[in-house]
Amino acid sequence: QVQLVESGGGLVQAGGSLRLSCAASGSIFSINAMGWYRQAPGKQRELVATITSGGSTNYADSVKGRFTISRDSAKNTVYLEMNSLKPDDTAVYYCNVGRISLNGYRSLEVWGQGAQVTVSS
Repeated sequence: QVQLVESGGGLVQAGGSLRLSCAASGSIFSINAMGWYRQAPGKQRELVATITSGGSTNYADSVKGRFTISRDSAKNTVYLEMNSLKPDDTAVYYCNVGRISLNGYRSLEVWGQGAQVTVSS
């Protein structure tokens, strides 16, 4: 089993930046890929960014060019650097363990506790 602990988030003005961290523990050798999802009030959870064990990344169109996913293998930590934030980015952000398949990223339903990001206009 893998456990995920998130940190970061908070309140920021539009145009500002935040960084989220996700520390993994447990059976981390089994991790093929990780991702960040977000869920805004009244909306479905959406995939924002993914990174594979080989370092390949992918982004939702809505965040491309503004968000960067990265990882520090020595610390078993994945980061989400968020720049040029907009009010539409307001959501609870969740770290996730997944797997890359022929159809793209597939969640394995292992989640962090969530981090609130609020962007004021």
